[in-house]
Amino acid sequence: MAQVKPSIPKGTRDFSPIEMAKRNYIFNTIKDVYSLFGYQQIETPSMENLSTLMGKYGEEGDKLLFKILDSGNFLSDVKPEELVNADGKPDGTARLAARICEKGLRYDLTVPFARFVVMHQSELTFPFKRYQIQPVWRADRPQKGRYREFFQCDADVVGSDSLLNEVEIIQMIDEVMNRFGIRVAIKMNNRKILAGIAEVIGAPELLVDITVAIDKLDKIGLENVNKELSEKGLSEEQIAKLQPIIMLEGTNNEKLATIKEVLAASEIGVKGAEELEWVLAKLEKLGGARCQLDIDLTLARGLNYYTGAIFEVKALDVQIGSITGGGRYDNLTGVFGMPGVSGVGISFGADRIYDVLNQLDLYPKDAMTATQLL
Repeated sequence: MAQVKPSIPKGTRDFSPIEMAKRNYIFNTIKDVYSLFGYQQIETPSMENLSTLMGKYGEEGDKLLFKILDSGNFLSDVKPEELVNADGKPDGTARLAARICEKGLRYDLTVPFARFVVMHQSELTFPFKRYQIQPVWRADRPQKGRYREFFQCDADVVGSDSLLNEVEIIQMIDEVMNRFGIRVAIKMNNRKILAGIAEVIGAPELLVDITVAIDKLDKIGLENVNKELSEKGLSEEQIAKLQPIIMLEGTNNEKLATIKEVLAASEIGVKGAEELEWVLAKLEKLGGARCQLDIDLTLARGLNYYTGAIFEVKALDVQIGSITGGGRYDNLTGVFGMPGVSGVGISFGADRIYDVLNQLDLYPKDAMTATQLL
């Protein structure tokens, strides 16, 4: 029998004892801050029913779900014509997967958390503050800083629509990054502002397409964003109206003033600007933040369930994607039969933080030291 060369799937990694010491330093630091703010730990299964996961992340997110093949003779009820497309060639797996896969690996921790809240609502006291540190899986193309298996470190509070929760989220990000010694910019926006922009340019029905496109500005550039907007059905006039909004500059207060002026005809857009303004003012009264805070209208957070404030954290001294993200979702539990429960949360990307701390050599010496023997 020929020897098989050992390997691991692309987008996954092994971790040595030294690497685990570094990772545990990251997890323990984040856990300490979450506990400091009164969040309690839970865990959910690695796999969920596909009915729980599908339709929560938008079309692009659904494509990245790892689906688990049903056990047994899973093709017994599948007709031969279902295995091919209209041209008679082998079909893509999307249509067939619905028939032969009932479960999938979790894509994030937020949707499983919403499912948890609905299933255990009678046991919980609201507002409920939880944190969760577990791996998630995405069938993405592996590249630097992007893996198929990675850990998320989530904190969410549900059952309260108070903007004080948004203030607390920023304070937690600020405290974690300060403990790590990473200089960051916290990018902020509000999905209500994006809805207002879509309304003002006369394309409210294209809100999701607009947000998905402008969210890619850093990755693909303005020209390609405009090209994608055109392909999604926006006219040249509508795209032209978007340009000054996308390229908005100035201080946070100047940006807010411009936003309120441009979106004056949109009630939801003005409300979004006022919410951002309140959060920043309250934060200032509480002593401000050590991190840089930037209002960024190109921040859209591709996930469909966000409805209010959205956040993304960028490291200032390392070229890497966002290392933390999150936002407000007003009705995520509604799809599981429990409407009207508002929540807000964040997720620290432990793997990207690991890469940043490595590049900047910011690990404290005692975090790498095991038991010493004489």
